[in-house]
Amino acid sequence: MNDMHVHTMHSHDSTETIGAYISCAREKGVGTICFTEHVDFNPDDSGAGYYSHKAFFADFGQAKEKTHGVTLLSGMEFDCPHSYPEKLAEMSRLPYDCIIGSTHYCDLAPGMLFTQLVESGVDAQDCYTAYWNEAAKCAAHGGFDVLGHIDFPKRFLKTLLYNEKKLREIFRTALANGIILEINTSSLRKGCADTMPGHGLLEIYRSEGGRYVTIGSDAHKARDLAADNAAAFTLAKDSGLSEVIFINRKMIIV
Repeated sequence: MNDMHVHTMHSHDSTETIGAYISCAREKGVGTICFTEHVDFNPDDSGAGYYSHKAFFADFGQAKEKTHGVTLLSGMEFDCPHSYPEKLAEMSRLPYDCIIGSTHYCDLAPGMLFTQLVESGVDAQDCYTAYWNEAAKCAAHGGFDVLGHIDFPKRFLKTLLYNEKKLREIFRTALANGIILEINTSSLRKGCADTMPGHGLLEIYRSEGGRYVTIGSDAHKARDLAADNAAAFTLAKDSGLSEVIFINRKMIIV
């Protein structure tokens, strides 16, 4: 098994250590872990300025010396890359194996996370419309490898709304920029019925030429490493998609 989306204490919302993940990987039979720490530049985000690539790579380098057979990969989850192009270009020069581009904010209410939008009572349709517009900008900018949790608001709204034409445009744009989707399993731990995305969106992705996906738990605790990985792998296979990992920003079919 492989987990291409994991967070440690180098992300502002986790306290877990790399070592704890390695131990858990050995117990669960996970062969590859990619540590994709949050990189946030939105000044309204509580994690803005928290991440230190120097601290991360120092810790990561030490951990790689004692992995006990587990392959460790370095990555980052860059929030709204289209809003911080110079920062993305700067960070991309570092020796990451994989970069996830995610959208946690939109222009509906600048400075508010989607969780906060939901809590403030914003209508689901309005929330999704703003989200898809932002996701389109993210895909159009490019500069990363994987489009993270494509239907992210579903995790909080517990429903999925989309315009198929808009979604197809996002997928075509992403694929043209060399970007693939991830199957993010964290929604299953948040009470959703399916992964992000589920079968329906993966079918559309496949019909637009998508062939590959990464699988990520979005774990912030070692115990969640590769959670529901088997279900995600089966979903990918049933959708006609192949699981991949990234090493040195190059896609490898597994």
